[in-house]
Amino acid sequence: MSTDTELDAVFKALANPVRRAICDALRPRPLTTKQVCGAFEDLDRTTVMMHLRVLERAGLVVPVRKGRERFNHLDAMPIQAIHDRWIGPHAAHAARGLARLKTELEAADDKQKLAAD
Repeated sequence: MSTDTELDAVFKALANPVRRAICDALRPRPLTTKQVCGAFEDLDRTTVMMHLRVLERAGLVVPVRKGRERFNHLDAMPIQAIHDRWIGPHAAHAARGLARLKTELEAADDKQKLAAD
């Protein structure tokens, strides 16, 4: 299980729209740093490298060197940890509330139908 400090780093990394876009670009397949830079032509190489370092420190990007090239792999496990810690429990709570509301509305509708008969 991830610590709050690790999750903080992931939230901080994903708070930036450029870093989210980099994660999106890496989702289908690993890209070299040159390819990542090419996908963000409006940013200079230094800025892209800074964003990649933040993503790497958060555990979202795993660099693998092959010869002179650095391939950047997306690691979705930190995002899964966020889901498990924050989204899953909240979604389950909301779903239980909606199920309870549905049951109550259906019971009220049944009572109305009986009263109308």
